[in-house]
Amino acid sequence: MPRKKKISMQDIADRLNISKNAVSLALQDKKGVGEEMRYRILSTAREMGYGEYAEKPAAGRNVLILVPERVMSYQDNDHFRFYHDLIWGLEKSIRKRGLSAVIAPIDREMEARLQLPRQCTEMAYLGIILFGIVDRDYARLVWELDTPLVMFDSYHRDLPCPVVASANMEGAYEAVTTLIRSGHRRIGFIGPANLTTSHEERWLGYLRAVQEAGLPLEMHQVLASSAGFQYTEQEIAAYLDGADDYPTAFFCGNDRIAYLLARQLRMRGRRVPEDVSIIGFDDLHYEEEESGLAMTTMRVEKEKMCEAAADMLLSLKSTSREMLRMYISPTLVSRSSVSAVTNQSFHS
Repeated sequence: MPRKKKISMQDIADRLNISKNAVSLALQDKKGVGEEMRYRILSTAREMGYGEYAEKPAAGRNVLILVPERVMSYQDNDHFRFYHDLIWGLEKSIRKRGLSAVIAPIDREMEARLQLPRQCTEMAYLGIILFGIVDRDYARLVWELDTPLVMFDSYHRDLPCPVVASANMEGAYEAVTTLIRSGHRRIGFIGPANLTTSHEERWLGYLRAVQEAGLPLEMHQVLASSAGFQYTEQEIAAYLDGADDYPTAFFCGNDRIAYLLARQLRMRGRRVPEDVSIIGFDDLHYEEEESGLAMTTMRVEKEKMCEAAADMLLSLKSTSREMLRMYISPTLVSRSSVSAVTNQSFHS
C-alpha cells in the first residue's frame, strides 16, 4: 500500500491560490495576514490534515456550548421554537467533526452571580460557543477565560472576539425594500433594538432602506425599545391605541412580534394584508395562529450558522481578541401577509 502523502504548506497555498509565506505567517500566528484569510488558512490546514492541525481522536475533545436558560423558559415558549434548532444544530455540527458537544445551561441565578457552569472548571475542553444574549457582565466573564471563544447569534461590541450571526441588517434592508417595491410609503418598525444586537441591526437595516428610498422617518410609527420580551404584546397594544393612524405596512424584528401585531390589529378591526402588510424575521411557525395568516419573513439559515460556528471555533489556536465577524445571509420567504398598495392615500 502506498504511503499517504505528507501535507505541506505549499499544498495549502496551492489549494487557496495564495503564497506559501502567507500560509506560514498564519500557522505561526504572526502578523501580515488578515483575520479572514487566517481563518481560511487554518480551516484548510485542518481539513487537509496538516501537522498539528490534523484530525485527532475524538476522546476528550469537548466543545462547551453555554446557553442561558432564560431564552428557553418564557411561558409562551417562543424562544424555545427558535433556539432549539440552533442548540442541537451546533451539537450536530460539532459531532460531525469528530468532537463532543457539551451543552452547559446558565440559569438566572448563575447569570446574576457571575457563576460559570461547573463544566468550565471540571473538564477539559477545546473552546466555548456562547449564545451572546447573556448580560454583558456575564459575557465578559466568559470572554476573559483563556480559551478559544465564538459568540453565536448575538454579541457585545465591546468584547472583541470571533462572532457568527445572521446578516440581520442586510435581511432587514431586503424586507423593507420588498414593502417599498409593493408600493408602501408609510412603513412602521416594531422590535426591541435596546435588548439584543440582532434587533438593533434589524432596526438599522430598516433605517437604511427607508432613507435610501427617500421616505420620511416618522418616529411615531416606530416602537424600537422594550422593557423585556414578556411585555411585547402589552407594548404593541399601547402603541396601537396611542396612534392617530397606522402605517400601511410594518417590518417586525421577529415573527413572534409580527404575529402579535397581526392579532392586535385584528382585535381593532384591521385586516392583514388588506389593510396593513407585515413582514417578520426568523421563519417561525405558529400553529395556534387562528386566522390562518402565513407570515412573509426573512428565514434565518440556522444550519449554515451552526456549521460556520463549528468551523470558526476549530480554526482558533488560542484565545482571540480580533473582531472577526461571519454573517450568514437570511432568505426572503414570501407568503400571504404582504399585498401591494392599491391607492395612494396611505391612511388607515
